[in-house]
Amino acid sequence: MTNIRPAFMDSPYFVDEPGNWHLKPGAPEELQNELREYLQALEDEMVPGAIYGIHISYPYDE
Repeated sequence: MTNIRPAFMDSPYFVDEPGNWHLKPGAPEELQNELREYLQALEDEMVPGAIYGIHISYPYDE
């Protein structure tokens, strides 16, 4: 994931409710995909063996 602010956050369709980010009905497909990918990326950071989404490989993991 990147630290760049995603475009969907500046969209008039974006609803920034704490713990409930979503888009208003009628949001363009591109914004829907971007939000979906962003939220998925947040979940990916929590996988074991990763620190802030960066997977750490140990010498014995090769």
